[in-house]
Amino acid sequence: MQVVLLEDVKALGKKGQVVNVNDGYARNFILKKNLGVEATAKNLNDLKLQKANAEKLAAEQLAAAKELAQKLEGLSITLTMKAGEGGRAFGSVSSKEIAAAAKDQLGLDIDKKKLVLPDAIKTFGNHEVPVKLHKDVTGKLTVKVTEA
Repeated sequence: MQVVLLEDVKALGKKGQVVNVNDGYARNFILKKNLGVEATAKNLNDLKLQKANAEKLAAEQLAAAKELAQKLEGLSITLTMKAGEGGRAFGSVSSKEIAAAAKDQLGLDIDKKKLVLPDAIKTFGNHEVPVKLHKDVTGKLTVKVTEA
């Protein structure tokens, strides 16, 4: 019996592959555990449509990420911090504060988990903060930290 795998099956094949298996193995294991479906013309056609839709959605998400990355290049946000003794910064700026400021000042809803900060910002001045928008797209947001 030919079966289209819906998930990876160890020692049999990867997701989306059409494989030949014994009838009993297909009925009692693969079909019963929803690891695959019988390879009929309708099922093969449905899987092709799902794959095409997934590729189209991925392309749209990539295009949206690239567009947002270009938009971020020219934008900057301003944050204020208290100054301690000798003009040193008192505290730090975290990704949570940057995300909140981006929403307030720019109207952009950026997830704080997408901001790539190796350490919190502890100095005054301009800082380039990378924003991981997609696995292939990283934008840069300028953060100006001023003294309050």
